[in-house]
Amino acid sequence: MAISPSAASQSGHRGHAGHSASPARMALVGVHGFGTHHLRNLERLQAAGVVELIAVADPQPPAPGSVPDTAAVFPGLTELLAATPDLDVIIVATPIQTHAPLGLAALATTADLYLEKPPVASLADFNILCEAANTSGRSVQIGFQSLGSHALAAIEDLLASGAIGTLQGISATGRWVRDRAYYKRSRWAGKRSIDGVDVVDGVATNPLAHAVATALRIAGARTIEDVASVETDLYRANDIESDDTSVIRIRTAKGLPVTCALTICATESAEPYVTLQGARGKAVFHYTEDRLTVTTPAGQTEQVFGRDDLTENLLAHRHEGRELISPLLDSGAFMLVLEAIRTAPAPALIEGAYVHWAGDGDAAHAVVVGIEEALERATHEHATFSELGLPWALPARGTAS
Repeated sequence: MAISPSAASQSGHRGHAGHSASPARMALVGVHGFGTHHLRNLERLQAAGVVELIAVADPQPPAPGSVPDTAAVFPGLTELLAATPDLDVIIVATPIQTHAPLGLAALATTADLYLEKPPVASLADFNILCEAANTSGRSVQIGFQSLGSHALAAIEDLLASGAIGTLQGISATGRWVRDRAYYKRSRWAGKRSIDGVDVVDGVATNPLAHAVATALRIAGARTIEDVASVETDLYRANDIESDDTSVIRIRTAKGLPVTCALTICATESAEPYVTLQGARGKAVFHYTEDRLTVTTPAGQTEQVFGRDDLTENLLAHRHEGRELISPLLDSGAFMLVLEAIRTAPAPALIEGAYVHWAGDGDAAHAVVVGIEEALERATHEHATFSELGLPWALPARGTAS
């Protein structure tokens, strides 16, 4: 399915950690799942005297010892806000379908907002959130941590130098393994919606969302206006509602193809990567490792870069005016991808003959036969699974059924 954009835009750039005379007063909503990462990071920043974790909120009590004794614990954000005035930053790390209401509640305060990815579960909610942020004057950082990599600046320099020639296309390849237990961990896992509320928990919007977001950033597609079209080719091997094996093909407003071929039904997990296809060479960025490999006629080079922490960058933005690394409006391009997935027909079930299961019980995971080769072909040719004529894919449009 294809979707085309229209809306306003804004840019954001790299930032660095900042410090103020007194620690920033922080609240964390969601202390389980990825919230545990934020707890560890806040512990580090609190030890450095940069922040003070004032309160946390979660309907499930925190694990013993995971939250400082000095932090108040509440069952929800409503209770937290009623008892906790004068917060500087609120971090929301909760299920996707809660991002919109919690984000709006945070923006109704005087605090800035750190909102985990994906920002919200629909383009309509994204527009509402953008309007609320604009009205409140508060800053919003979206949790695409890979965008903090210093390799992105190096990639900009690489392209400007012409070392790999004219950029002809960008692709993102992700092949991970997720077992049955992954989809049993929560009520919303693997759902397109719950009780009429959008969730959109697919391979491209949640587990491998960073692959999409990183490819878009490298392509210069930040805002809604930076994208011309989005096409989806969605499949599932698991007994779920959402997609677990998909190709997303994007064309930027400048005509650059960006193809994301992603699965969580691989034989084994491998580090995801973004490939820049140039006329005279290529660059491969393994974004989880901040590792950039460049291949040209002159040879091959590899370098590992540092990364700016998004929480520290938000604090530097508050205290020093540094530009946000991942501002809300710069998630517009990604939100067009999510919207195309949300509004697409339900993912097609891959026939059992093309899926085998590795492992037992809840530790078992689906493996799509030949998926590694299929991903490589899709990204190399900028083609969907249907266009490749894979035996388990739907017939390509314009071909006989």
